[in-house]
Amino acid sequence: MGKLIVSLSPHAHGTDTVERNMYGVIIALLPALVASFWFFGIGSVIVTATSVAACVLFEWAINKYMLRNERTTVCDGSAVLTGLLLAFNLPSNLPLWIIIIGALFAIGFAKMPFGGLGNNLFNPALVGRAALLVAFPAQMTTWPKVGQTFSYLDAETGATPLSIMKQAIKSGDASVLDRLPDSLSLFLGNHPDGAGAMGEICALALLLGLAYMLWKKIITWHIPVSIIVTVFVLAGLMHVVNPVYADPVSVVLSGGLMLGAIFMATDYVTSPMTHRGQLIYGVAIGALTVIIRNWGAYPEGMSFAILIMNAFTPLINNYVKPKRFGEVAK
Repeated sequence: MGKLIVSLSPHAHGTDTVERNMYGVIIALLPALVASFWFFGIGSVIVTATSVAACVLFEWAINKYMLRNERTTVCDGSAVLTGLLLAFNLPSNLPLWIIIIGALFAIGFAKMPFGGLGNNLFNPALVGRAALLVAFPAQMTTWPKVGQTFSYLDAETGATPLSIMKQAIKSGDASVLDRLPDSLSLFLGNHPDGAGAMGEICALALLLGLAYMLWKKIITWHIPVSIIVTVFVLAGLMHVVNPVYADPVSVVLSGGLMLGAIFMATDYVTSPMTHRGQLIYGVAIGALTVIIRNWGAYPEGMSFAILIMNAFTPLINNYVKPKRFGEVAK
């Protein structure tokens, strides 16, 4: 007669693991990574390699020498993913020492002090970017133009679509928006005067990554779609009321909106757990992004909007948590 084995729940086992999901997101980022190499050349390679190596090194060192963990976590893919996402939010001409400082903030300030993966309150890559933006605003807002394959620190810089939109709002002159690339160029990233962060230049590559993650069920549609739809609707209403505000298609395809909505806001740890909570979270991020872009000090508001809503995630989870089985409604 076989033994009756009694164990604590849960008893159901799935195929999902931390490693599988982390490397799944990394695979989804590959189209955008290839696009960044194509458009920004050697600068993109240097920035990406430095960011990933620094994030992995800092996580290994903190685990080994400060937390004294026998089991290292650098192989689970989370440090590599943080390094990639941090690089995607940086200019391709950023000096190495500034990139390393950003990696230190991402891993040593936003992730490991809270207990590592699964315990951080804020998205580590965005904390790194925000820290660099505050500490080095000139370097972090100087954007190389696309197509300079062999240029790094000496790359020619240009105006981003978001800075053109900001200039139109400040001047009250809608004709400034004529300098914006057409929607197809923004979608493909192949406009000659294009400039911006490495990972945001090609919306098509980011949407390919979204399709892959939805196919593999790494994420659900609720957060990215709610963010994009909210921004599109609000930008459309503002454009109808006053044409000094850019058309909604250009707004959605410009800046880090796609990158943030698809890869940053959907972070498991810092986003709500329920679909209803994710919709609330996404709508709020979209609204904050529009507010910061149009009336804030910076042309881009996606990073700050996500970080703000990261802080509200526990409150959202508490507000929309499902009732326990058998619990009587009050």
